[in-house]
Amino acid sequence: MVNPVLLIVVPLGFAFLIPILSLLSKKAAKYIPPIPLCFNIVVSLLLLPRALENPVVVSIGGWQPAFSINLVAGPVGILLSAVVAFVGLLVSIYAVDYIREGATDRYHMLFLLLLTGATGVVLTGDIFNLFVFFEILCISSYALVAYAGDKAGIESAVKYLIQGAVGSSLLLIGIGLLYGLFGTLNMADIAKALQSPSSLPVFVPMALIISGLGVEAAIFPLNGWLPDAHSSAPSPVSAILSGIAIEVGLYAIARVVFTIFGLSIDSTSNFLMFLAVLGILTLLVGEMCALGQNNIKRMLAYSSIGQMGLILFALAMASSYAVVGGLFQLVSHTLAKALLFLTVGYMTYRTHSLDVSALAGIGKRMPITSLAFTIGAFSLIGLPPFAGFPSKLLIVRAALATKECLFFVLIGGALLGTVIEAAYFFRIVQVLYFKDGNTNIARKQVPAVALIPIVIFVILIVGIGIYPKFITGLLSSAAAELLNRVDYIRNVLG
Repeated sequence: MVNPVLLIVVPLGFAFLIPILSLLSKKAAKYIPPIPLCFNIVVSLLLLPRALENPVVVSIGGWQPAFSINLVAGPVGILLSAVVAFVGLLVSIYAVDYIREGATDRYHMLFLLLLTGATGVVLTGDIFNLFVFFEILCISSYALVAYAGDKAGIESAVKYLIQGAVGSSLLLIGIGLLYGLFGTLNMADIAKALQSPSSLPVFVPMALIISGLGVEAAIFPLNGWLPDAHSSAPSPVSAILSGIAIEVGLYAIARVVFTIFGLSIDSTSNFLMFLAVLGILTLLVGEMCALGQNNIKRMLAYSSIGQMGLILFALAMASSYAVVGGLFQLVSHTLAKALLFLTVGYMTYRTHSLDVSALAGIGKRMPITSLAFTIGAFSLIGLPPFAGFPSKLLIVRAALATKECLFFVLIGGALLGTVIEAAYFFRIVQVLYFKDGNTNIARKQVPAVALIPIVIFVILIVGIGIYPKFITGLLSSAAAELLNRVDYIRNVLG
């Protein structure tokens, strides 16, 4: 029987193995990350059938919940652990050729630690270990942002560190207050004891925890770190931060809101309404800031803020249909944004500039890479037949199906954000294909090892867009797990 603990232990072990192997060969380090990530994909696929029937609950140390540290590998956890491993695998393959300078062994070690932290966050059933894994993710992210060692990278990492430390402090204080109230750190045990989140002693830790997680999830106004960090980091790091790290933060918010505090649109609509409004505000702020950018990586970073706002809005509607749409949007954004950062990595490498105008005519010089960028951009906009279309359509239909008038207004804001998003992405596509640029740039594609993950991302985006039922069944099970608090408590505590 496959144990979900392996999803954490194996990549963690390989991360600490890298410094040892690097003593023998510096070049060997870059080939290590794909091994545990391939292993995690296989384990996730083996666990999936069991998780769809009943969540796989693992108690560590021989103690039973709620006294033990436990992992809960349900549909949500397995889905996201598979996404983390799969996207991480493709980005690690890309980095084999891209990351050449500096302490490469440390880069690959931190890369694996980041993914280990992300996997732990989506699997843990213990709120204190949620904090621990979150810290592993965040500390690795700080170091990776500063990896290049230049002034911009170090300054961005320090900003990220300061804001992340504030968020972590809020999260830890909130967890401490919950422990003081209920005498337990097990999520299911807290949920069982917590009757109403509206009382002040419970509302305060809930607000602190969500605010702390909101920093990493890039929710407005807690997202000031993101544009600098994502634009200054090496492109593989930007792909992971935008494609995995902030999504994991958003998952943690959803787990806390639905499982621990049991918020629903019927019982505590005011707070969920607030989150929905905050989501649309985050969306509009992110998209409007992206519209005014000339730095291509900053534009993509602000675009990620907008996408997180849309996903938060979908989750805040708290209906099964809306949560499926939110999770679908999370997956489609992960694929598209990772693809965009990977393609931009070599475009900017060839042009020696991050300015959008420097990409003029690059569509003729790097046709496959430019086409892949265009597909990723069109998917984010929500054009058919790409993965972003069915995900955004689900969110719109969910909003129109609600009885709350506010959601009708908010979905108008979401559509306005999509129009703004289309404006700046179409501008980039125009620059790529319809403007004359530097003719000194040779007509040359990215290296084959980097082209492999780019092509796989394109195939997935198009394939899921044409046949969304490929993942909607799993997403429906994941949404049901998130929303069904009673079953979660029963499965963990027995």
